[in-house]
Amino acid sequence: MAVRLGPVLLAAAEGLLPRLGAGSPGLERNFSLSHSWNTVIVERWWKVPLAAEGRSPRLRRRHRVYRLVEDTQHQPQGTMELILTRTVEDLGIRGDTVTVKKSLGRNKLLPQGLAVYPSPENRKMFEAENQLRQEGKLEKLQTKTGVMTVKFLKSCHLEVGMKNNVKWELNPEIVCRHFFKNLGVVVSPHALKLPEEPITRWGEYWCEVTVNGLDTVRVPMSVVNFEKPKTKRYKHWLAQQAAK
Repeated sequence: MAVRLGPVLLAAAEGLLPRLGAGSPGLERNFSLSHSWNTVIVERWWKVPLAAEGRSPRLRRRHRVYRLVEDTQHQPQGTMELILTRTVEDLGIRGDTVTVKKSLGRNKLLPQGLAVYPSPENRKMFEAENQLRQEGKLEKLQTKTGVMTVKFLKSCHLEVGMKNNVKWELNPEIVCRHFFKNLGVVVSPHALKLPEEPITRWGEYWCEVTVNGLDTVRVPMSVVNFEKPKTKRYKHWLAQQAAK
Protein backbone atom coordinates (compact mmCIF):
# COMPACT_ATOMS: atom_id res chain seq x y z
CA MET A 1 0.00 0.00 0.00
CA ALA A 2 1.45 3.36 -1.05
CA VAL A 3 0.57 6.61 0.69
CA ARG A 4 1.31 10.24 -0.13
CA LEU A 5 2.58 12.32 2.77
CA GLY A 6 4.54 15.52 3.08
CA PRO A 7 8.00 14.91 4.61
CA VAL A 8 7.40 16.95 7.76
CA LEU A 9 3.92 15.53 8.33
CA LEU A 10 5.18 11.98 7.78
CA ALA A 11 8.04 12.40 10.24
CA ALA A 12 5.80 13.96 12.88
CA ALA A 13 3.17 11.27 12.44
CA GLU A 14 5.72 8.53 13.08
CA GLY A 15 7.30 10.23 16.10
CA LEU A 16 10.53 11.23 14.36
CA LEU A 17 9.94 14.93 15.07
CA PRO A 18 8.47 16.45 18.25
CA ARG A 19 4.94 17.71 17.81
CA LEU A 20 4.33 21.44 18.11
CA GLY A 21 2.24 22.37 21.09
CA ALA A 22 1.17 25.41 23.03
CA GLY A 23 3.80 24.80 25.68
CA SER A 24 6.76 24.66 23.33
CA PRO A 25 7.37 28.17 21.93
CA GLY A 26 10.93 27.27 20.92
CA LEU A 27 9.74 24.55 18.57
CA GLU A 28 7.33 26.94 16.91
CA ARG A 29 10.24 29.17 15.95
CA ASN A 30 12.45 26.30 14.78
CA PHE A 31 9.97 24.58 12.47
CA SER A 32 8.19 26.16 9.52
CA LEU A 33 4.40 26.10 9.69
CA SER A 34 4.00 26.80 5.97
CA HIS A 35 2.51 24.15 3.71
CA SER A 36 4.96 21.99 1.77
CA TRP A 37 4.11 21.80 -1.94
CA ASN A 38 6.28 18.79 -2.71
CA THR A 39 4.98 15.24 -2.35
CA VAL A 40 6.85 12.15 -1.20
CA ILE A 41 5.35 8.76 -2.13
CA VAL A 42 6.23 5.91 0.23
CA GLU A 43 5.00 2.39 0.89
CA ARG A 44 5.20 0.14 3.92
CA TRP A 45 8.15 -2.23 3.98
CA TRP A 46 6.03 -4.88 5.76
CA LYS A 47 2.50 -5.50 4.60
CA VAL A 48 -0.28 -5.05 7.14
CA PRO A 49 -2.28 -8.27 7.66
CA LEU A 50 -5.98 -8.20 6.99
CA ALA A 51 -8.18 -7.46 9.97
CA ALA A 52 -11.56 -8.91 10.83
CA GLU A 53 -14.59 -7.28 9.30
CA GLY A 54 -15.50 -4.09 11.13
CA ARG A 55 -12.15 -3.81 12.90
CA SER A 56 -9.08 -1.68 12.17
CA PRO A 57 -5.85 -3.48 11.29
CA ARG A 58 -3.42 -3.90 14.15
CA LEU A 59 -0.17 -2.07 13.43
CA ARG A 60 3.12 -3.12 14.94
CA ARG A 61 6.45 -1.28 15.00
CA ARG A 62 7.67 -2.94 11.81
CA HIS A 63 4.64 -1.57 9.97
CA ARG A 64 5.96 1.94 10.57
CA VAL A 65 9.01 1.30 8.40
CA TYR A 66 8.55 2.87 4.97
CA ARG A 67 10.35 2.60 1.64
CA LEU A 68 10.73 5.62 -0.62
CA VAL A 69 8.92 5.19 -3.95
CA GLU A 70 9.05 8.66 -5.47
CA ASP A 71 10.16 12.16 -4.49
CA THR A 72 8.38 14.68 -6.70
CA GLN A 73 10.51 17.58 -5.46
CA HIS A 74 13.63 16.38 -7.30
CA GLN A 75 12.02 15.24 -10.54
CA PRO A 76 12.87 17.03 -13.80
CA GLN A 77 10.43 19.89 -14.25
CA GLY A 78 10.18 19.53 -18.01
CA THR A 79 9.52 22.26 -20.55
CA MET A 80 6.65 24.46 -21.63
CA GLU A 81 5.68 26.45 -24.73
CA LEU A 82 5.21 30.22 -24.55
CA ILE A 83 4.73 33.12 -26.95
CA LEU A 84 7.06 36.05 -26.34
CA THR A 85 5.48 39.49 -26.01
CA ARG A 86 8.85 41.30 -26.04
CA THR A 87 12.34 40.69 -27.33
CA VAL A 88 14.18 38.47 -24.84
CA GLU A 89 17.91 37.99 -25.18
CA ASP A 90 18.97 34.49 -26.26
CA LEU A 91 15.32 33.46 -26.75
CA GLY A 92 13.66 35.43 -29.54
CA ILE A 93 11.58 38.45 -30.47
CA ARG A 94 7.95 39.39 -30.00
CA GLY A 95 5.62 36.80 -31.49
CA ASP A 96 8.11 33.91 -31.43
CA THR A 97 6.93 30.62 -29.96
CA VAL A 98 9.68 29.25 -27.73
CA THR A 99 10.15 26.16 -25.59
CA VAL A 100 11.69 26.92 -22.19
CA LYS A 101 12.09 25.27 -18.82
CA LYS A 102 9.05 25.54 -16.59
CA SER A 103 11.09 27.28 -13.91
CA LEU A 104 12.13 30.03 -16.35
CA GLY A 105 8.63 30.45 -17.72
CA ARG A 106 6.80 30.53 -14.39
CA ASN A 107 9.36 32.49 -12.37
CA LYS A 108 10.46 35.10 -14.93
CA LEU A 109 8.74 35.24 -18.31
CA LEU A 110 5.10 35.03 -17.22
CA PRO A 111 5.29 37.19 -14.04
CA GLN A 112 7.25 39.94 -15.83
CA GLY A 113 4.89 40.01 -18.80
CA LEU A 114 7.56 38.84 -21.24
CA ALA A 115 5.47 35.93 -22.52
CA VAL A 116 1.95 34.49 -22.60
CA TYR A 117 0.52 31.01 -22.90
CA PRO A 118 0.06 29.78 -26.51
CA SER A 119 -3.72 29.68 -26.38
CA PRO A 120 -5.66 29.69 -29.68
CA GLU A 121 -6.64 33.33 -29.09
CA ASN A 122 -3.03 34.42 -28.46
CA ARG A 123 -1.77 32.49 -31.49
CA LYS A 124 -4.38 34.12 -33.70
CA MET A 125 -3.54 37.59 -32.37
CA PHE A 126 0.21 37.27 -32.99
CA GLU A 127 -0.29 35.69 -36.42
CA ALA A 128 -2.40 38.69 -37.45
CA GLU A 129 0.26 41.03 -36.05
CA ASN A 130 3.03 39.30 -38.00
CA GLN A 131 0.94 39.52 -41.17
CA LEU A 132 0.52 43.29 -40.73
CA ARG A 133 4.26 43.62 -40.08
CA GLN A 134 5.07 41.77 -43.31
CA GLU A 135 2.73 44.08 -45.21
CA GLY A 136 4.59 47.09 -43.83
CA LYS A 137 1.68 48.38 -41.74
CA LEU A 138 3.59 47.88 -38.50
CA GLU A 139 7.14 48.75 -37.51
CA LYS A 140 9.68 46.01 -38.22
CA LEU A 141 11.41 44.25 -35.35
CA GLN A 142 15.01 43.16 -35.11
CA THR A 143 15.50 39.43 -35.60
CA LYS A 144 17.02 37.16 -32.97
CA THR A 145 20.30 36.88 -34.89
CA GLY A 146 20.23 40.63 -35.42
CA VAL A 147 20.00 41.24 -31.68
CA MET A 148 22.94 38.89 -31.11
CA THR A 149 24.96 40.64 -33.83
CA VAL A 150 24.31 44.08 -32.30
CA LYS A 151 25.39 42.84 -28.88
CA PHE A 152 28.56 41.32 -30.36
CA LEU A 153 29.52 44.43 -32.32
CA LYS A 154 29.17 46.63 -29.23
CA SER A 155 32.04 44.71 -27.62
CA CYS A 156 34.28 44.56 -30.71
CA HIS A 157 37.31 46.53 -31.86
CA LEU A 158 38.29 46.26 -35.53
CA GLU A 159 41.91 46.30 -36.69
CA VAL A 160 42.64 47.08 -40.35
CA GLY A 161 46.13 46.46 -41.70
CA MET A 162 47.37 48.65 -44.58
CA LYS A 163 50.77 48.46 -46.31
CA ASN A 164 53.28 51.29 -46.02
CA ASN A 165 54.99 50.90 -49.41
CA VAL A 166 52.04 52.02 -51.53
CA LYS A 167 49.65 54.94 -51.46
CA TRP A 168 46.24 53.88 -50.23
CA GLU A 169 42.85 55.19 -49.13
CA LEU A 170 40.51 53.19 -46.94
CA ASN A 171 37.13 52.36 -48.49
CA PRO A 172 34.08 50.36 -47.31
CA GLU A 173 35.05 47.26 -49.32
CA ILE A 174 38.39 46.95 -47.51
CA VAL A 175 36.76 47.43 -44.11
CA CYS A 176 34.09 44.81 -44.89
CA ARG A 177 36.79 42.28 -45.78
CA HIS A 178 38.53 42.91 -42.46
CA PHE A 179 35.21 42.55 -40.60
CA PHE A 180 34.88 39.04 -42.01
CA LYS A 181 38.58 38.18 -41.67
CA ASN A 182 39.15 39.44 -38.12
CA LEU A 183 35.70 39.26 -36.49
CA GLY A 184 33.83 36.71 -38.60
CA VAL A 185 30.98 39.16 -39.29
CA VAL A 186 29.61 39.58 -42.82
CA VAL A 187 28.94 43.28 -43.46
CA SER A 188 27.64 44.65 -46.75
CA PRO A 189 29.28 47.84 -48.04
CA HIS A 190 25.91 49.63 -48.15
CA ALA A 191 25.44 48.89 -44.41
CA LEU A 192 28.81 50.45 -43.50
CA LYS A 193 29.52 54.12 -42.92
CA LEU A 194 33.00 55.65 -42.63
CA PRO A 195 34.04 59.18 -41.56
CA GLU A 196 33.55 61.84 -44.26
CA GLU A 197 37.25 62.72 -44.30
CA PRO A 198 39.34 60.27 -46.38
CA ILE A 199 41.40 57.83 -44.30
CA THR A 200 44.91 57.71 -45.76
CA ARG A 201 47.03 57.37 -42.60
CA TRP A 202 47.37 55.01 -39.73
CA GLY A 203 45.50 55.93 -36.59
CA GLU A 204 42.35 55.48 -34.53
CA TYR A 205 39.01 55.89 -36.32
CA TRP A 206 35.46 54.59 -36.18
CA CYS A 207 32.89 53.02 -38.49
CA GLU A 208 29.13 52.54 -38.18
CA VAL A 209 27.39 49.27 -39.03
CA THR A 210 23.63 49.13 -39.58
CA VAL A 211 22.13 45.71 -38.82
CA ASN A 212 19.10 44.80 -40.95
CA GLY A 213 18.43 48.48 -41.53
CA LEU A 214 17.23 48.96 -37.93
CA ASP A 215 20.02 49.27 -35.35
CA THR A 216 23.27 51.15 -35.91
CA VAL A 217 26.41 50.33 -33.91
CA ARG A 218 29.57 52.46 -33.86
CA VAL A 219 32.65 50.21 -33.83
CA PRO A 220 36.10 51.61 -32.94
CA MET A 221 38.65 50.93 -35.68
CA SER A 222 42.45 50.98 -35.66
CA VAL A 223 44.29 51.36 -38.97
CA VAL A 224 47.77 49.87 -38.46
CA ASN A 225 50.76 48.78 -40.49
CA PHE A 226 50.13 45.54 -42.34
CA GLU A 227 52.32 42.68 -41.14
CA LYS A 228 52.70 39.54 -43.17
CA PRO A 229 51.24 36.58 -41.29
CA LYS A 230 54.03 34.57 -39.69
CA THR A 231 54.23 30.83 -40.36
CA LYS A 232 54.01 28.20 -37.62
CA ARG A 233 57.68 27.39 -38.12
CA TYR A 234 58.66 31.02 -37.55
CA LYS A 235 56.45 31.26 -34.46
CA HIS A 236 58.08 28.08 -33.12
CA TRP A 237 61.51 29.58 -33.68
CA LEU A 238 60.49 32.78 -31.86
CA ALA A 239 59.23 30.70 -28.93
CA GLN A 240 62.56 28.85 -28.76
CA GLN A 241 64.49 32.12 -28.81
CA ALA A 242 62.34 33.54 -26.02
CA ALA A 243 62.91 30.41 -23.92
CA LYS A 244 66.72 30.75 -24.08
